[in-house]
Amino acid sequence: MTTHLPGLFCLLLAYVLSQFYRAFLAVLAPALDRDLGLGADTLSLASGLWFLAFAAMQIPVGAALDRIGPRRTAAALFLVGASGAGAFAAAQTAWHVHGAMMLIGVGCSPVLMASYFIFARSFRPALFATLAGVTLGIGTLGNLASSLPLTLVLAELGWRTTMAGLAAITAAVALGIAVLVRDPPQAKGPGGSVLTLLRMPAIWPILAIMTVNYVPAAAIRGFWIAPYLTDSFAIADRQVGTITLIMALAMIAGNFLYGPADRVFSSRKSIVLTGNLAGVAALCALIAFGGTGPSMAAALFALVGVTGATFVVIIAHARAFFPDHLTGRGVTLLNLFGIGGAGSFQALSGRVFTWAEPWGTAAAYQVLFGFFAGALALGCLAYAFSRDARADG
Repeated sequence: MTTHLPGLFCLLLAYVLSQFYRAFLAVLAPALDRDLGLGADTLSLASGLWFLAFAAMQIPVGAALDRIGPRRTAAALFLVGASGAGAFAAAQTAWHVHGAMMLIGVGCSPVLMASYFIFARSFRPALFATLAGVTLGIGTLGNLASSLPLTLVLAELGWRTTMAGLAAITAAVALGIAVLVRDPPQAKGPGGSVLTLLRMPAIWPILAIMTVNYVPAAAIRGFWIAPYLTDSFAIADRQVGTITLIMALAMIAGNFLYGPADRVFSSRKSIVLTGNLAGVAALCALIAFGGTGPSMAAALFALVGVTGATFVVIIAHARAFFPDHLTGRGVTLLNLFGIGGAGSFQALSGRVFTWAEPWGTAAAYQVLFGFFAGALALGCLAYAFSRDARADG
């Protein structure tokens, strides 16, 4: 275990940056609109492209984890992410921002799954959800950093200097991964691929909930929270940063709650289903009551954040069905559906909002949140037919 700690620390730093990059556009949006004329539709697409590029890499990342291990996989790709941050710092047009976000998404694609691969192959199965939850919880500090702290840095340095600094930090972390991560021993098995996993009916309902579980929190915290607060209440950038910070803290709390819950309660299925149904209820409350004031909106955004953190228990649920030699492909397959779902819905969300906008801005946001609630409810319906599983040991 101790031999893995320095490398896991570097991967954790990389995951902090990954969480930062998936959410920082919410705070950069006003500056990018002022300097480059990039509106909500353009930036929601940019955010969605990050997720889609991230998702597209999951199948090759899974194969690389099983074949060459997490060290080389994560180090090489995180350097690509550093180049994307540098390109963002120099961006002049929408397509520059879109391309930079895709490079950053490619760079961030292996870091969490590299940690999960090490957990699955080097630690007892019963510890997986707890370790995964702690990693997510600490990593979500990046989400926190992309709220009010980023607002303060931008006010001092501007967005171009800030992005250039982030590019240098990302490159340094990639070097640390290359030097300090230790690959677990390779597992032997009869072969197989992602298709082997997809032929297992037990994981189909799990893939359904994974596709939508992260959608509301990722879309709202990653972009829509800032336009919603500005359009609904005309509050200042710093107040927007404070409320995004509250939602980020709620997401961190959820990660720390759900991981240990896997070792306390007898049913993973019940944990996941209860959490996601609570998320549907929070979104419905946001539709009904969110417009009454920024304090109410902040509380409901926090509820969406904390209830949507069942990701680690879903991974642990599916992990119980994966053969050891396909661990890398298995966890990245789950991540493909999770991040791919978030990216697809984020990219679509701008179109949904634009379609509903003729009814009025307030109604357009209600339709948007209803879009997220409906998707999550359908995922819960499919997941209700899943087979429960518990890890041994």
